[in-house]
Amino acid sequence: MKSPAIVDILLEGRPAGTIETLPEPQQLYLPLQSKRLKFSELCVEEGQQVSIGQILAKDPDNFSIPLLAPRAGGVRLSEVENHIVLQNITPDGEQVRHIKHKEVHVSADANSVNIKRQKLIDLGAWQFFYDAHDMSVPDPSVEPRAVIVSTLHLEPFTARGNVQIKEHIINFTRGLEHVQSLLEYQTIYLILPEIQTELSEEVQKTIRGYARGKIIKVPIWYPCDNLTVIARKLGLQKEKGSPVWALLTEGVLAIEKVLSHSQPCVDRFISLGGPAVKLPLHLKAMAGYPIEKIVQERLVDGPVRIINGGVFTGQAITEEQKGLPAECSGLTVLRVETERELLSFTRGGSDRRSYSNSYLSCLASPFRERLTTAIRGELRPCVACGFCEDVCPAGIMPYLIHKTLYEGELEDVELVRVDLCVGCGLCSFVCPSKIDLRGQFVEAQEVIRRELHGRPEVQA
Repeated sequence: MKSPAIVDILLEGRPAGTIETLPEPQQLYLPLQSKRLKFSELCVEEGQQVSIGQILAKDPDNFSIPLLAPRAGGVRLSEVENHIVLQNITPDGEQVRHIKHKEVHVSADANSVNIKRQKLIDLGAWQFFYDAHDMSVPDPSVEPRAVIVSTLHLEPFTARGNVQIKEHIINFTRGLEHVQSLLEYQTIYLILPEIQTELSEEVQKTIRGYARGKIIKVPIWYPCDNLTVIARKLGLQKEKGSPVWALLTEGVLAIEKVLSHSQPCVDRFISLGGPAVKLPLHLKAMAGYPIEKIVQERLVDGPVRIINGGVFTGQAITEEQKGLPAECSGLTVLRVETERELLSFTRGGSDRRSYSNSYLSCLASPFRERLTTAIRGELRPCVACGFCEDVCPAGIMPYLIHKTLYEGELEDVELVRVDLCVGCGLCSFVCPSKIDLRGQFVEAQEVIRRELHGRPEVQA
């Protein structure tokens, strides 16, 4: 795998390094679908009163991962389509959180490791686990050959690991010990930034002598934090029946919460960033929190687009989606340009940046660009400039895959290795023709997985 060219991504709207706790909501709107999960098996009835941490629904296709009630309240199933609404919320905050774990689905002869893994499922922590090679939910019954724990979250604008760790180093350390307790002999690779900071030094000092593992330093250039890229760099190639587990900072903290305190994971850290946010920041929120309430009085005037996730891999939130999805790592808000920019590509571009350095901005000092929803000009065909190949961390040729998608059969697309795409979105970012290469490749991977290999699709 070749080393990609470095892209200096400077965008306006980076969230501050503090965490604000949102006020207790009056009502919650819990979506029945998140990035990887579909909670199609309902476990509650209309009008039922539920307590905090109670299972509202499950994903039968992903090891019965539950959607938990973030707060106590009354269930409404028909009020908003594809949502479970909780009304008359009990504002019990961090109180009454200790739940006695019922070891359901665990056989009498199950060992302690299997019991712990089931507990992580039942109390909502398994949704923080990833298969490092395809980002799916790993099978808890299959032993991994290694675990990657990354403290780096470099995509703008998702919740940063250093912000989450800053006030929870001891919890993070205990979480790593719990991760080790889920394994037999496998190595834990702890990913830290290559630069030396006071926080990274404190993390290294704190974990030294605790969980068995190796510290790996990586550059702070996106997408060096991509879990699939890290696995490949470590030589942990994809092998059938031998997964590599991956966790981000919040996942380690969730494990600690479940296995140290038997508390359900109902709150999480998200970012609220982007150029349309007045004061970008980090927030402590819960699934189902009304998105309208999160952004209320925090945005600039004018039309905006709210994205679930970062600017490279996130998806726009539709009007039908009322609450925060279960797997949300951040909300990115961009201004919506209402006027068409005719022949925009002919302008000097002093206010915008380009990978090709063809704008006037290349003569200025580095600055943070104010990203909008505009494509700045007309859609154009691929010009085979090769920029996408320069920046691709997977070492593939995106422009060749793009052309093959239009000209060839699925078998031909597979031959040019679309399966190696890690979905980072850098190719789309640098493309002068503004082709949605990432979207095309993610869709192609799903079609090939389903039609050529008969496997269920994996959400990007």
